[in-house]
Amino acid sequence: MKGYIHQLESFGCADGPGSRFIVFTSGCRLRCKYCHNPDTWVMSQGKQMETDEVLKEALACRSYWGKKGGITVSGGEPLVQIDFLLELFTKAKELGINTCIDTAGEPFTEEGEWFEKFEKLMAVTDILLVDIKHIDEEEHIKLTGKTGKNIVEMFRYLDKINKPIWIRHVLVPGITDNDVYLEKTRDFIRTLNNVWRVEVLPYHGLAISKYRDLGIDYVLKDTESPSQERVENARRILECDKYTRWKE
Repeated sequence: MKGYIHQLESFGCADGPGSRFIVFTSGCRLRCKYCHNPDTWVMSQGKQMETDEVLKEALACRSYWGKKGGITVSGGEPLVQIDFLLELFTKAKELGINTCIDTAGEPFTEEGEWFEKFEKLMAVTDILLVDIKHIDEEEHIKLTGKTGKNIVEMFRYLDKINKPIWIRHVLVPGITDNDVYLEKTRDFIRTLNNVWRVEVLPYHGLAISKYRDLGIDYVLKDTESPSQERVENARRILECDKYTRWKE
């Protein structure tokens, strides 16, 4: 099985428990206004690699993982290549490797063959890093170009099977940095019993040069990063300190 790979990173410390080998896949159907990897949007622009090739690269770094580390597949959006991901993680678990998916959940559906594959994938996945792009449906569409309803369904499903998740929320002035929306996000998180960590990610415009090189208009070019005070406000509202089951 071959997948389209944007990049391999031998060492990451913010992409799951412990030290991680990170596989950045290509392909994503969301168009988040603040996306910092627009060069991963088109799947066919990635390098094709077999699962065994990726595992070989990962295993060369295994001595650095410690007891908690392992492989994280990020993107792009990993779930658009679910067949590749399922084969990769099945082989990884046979080798006793901790597996993590960093996903926005856009491909999720509880119907048909895709969901059958997702159920099998969850059996060989230890933990997921999941984004809440925007809690409001209309604002979610404005921000990403897609509905968030099926993503909410994914959260509910992961809660039902008690799959550990780490929630990450990007704080963008004028978009998500709004106390009403933050409180609604908090209320949603409170309905879940599988949350191990909640993290606020301050917006930054470091990807502007990528958009310029790709000839894509960056609509948030005049947006400043949130102040530390607003970041702390978001952390307080989202009760980040409450979720302590995932500690480094």
